[in-house]
Amino acid sequence: MVNVAINGFGRIGRLAFRQMFEAEGYEVVAINDLTSPKMLAHLLKYDTAQGGFAGKFGEGKHTVEATEDSIIVDGKEIKISAEKDAANCPWAANKVDVVLE
Repeated sequence: MVNVAINGFGRIGRLAFRQMFEAEGYEVVAINDLTSPKMLAHLLKYDTAQGGFAGKFGEGKHTVEATEDSIIVDGKEIKISAEKDAANCPWAANKVDVVLE
């Protein structure tokens, strides 16, 4: 399992998240974005370009929630940081193997 962090959760970051969330061998464990976790959860859940964050065919939609420092997707907590300089992110604390820029 490769633990992945996403630096920037704009259009491309959200698309990468969608792909990796359902792919085998990857786990998104952290996201760095200056936007609040509440807004990041909303943008993932209600993406106007890609549509709602739906699961595999026939399985319905994923659950997406926000806490003060994370988003929770289908019960999996993903830590959120808001650092302008990615070098200051707690990658090691989140056991990140790869950062997607």
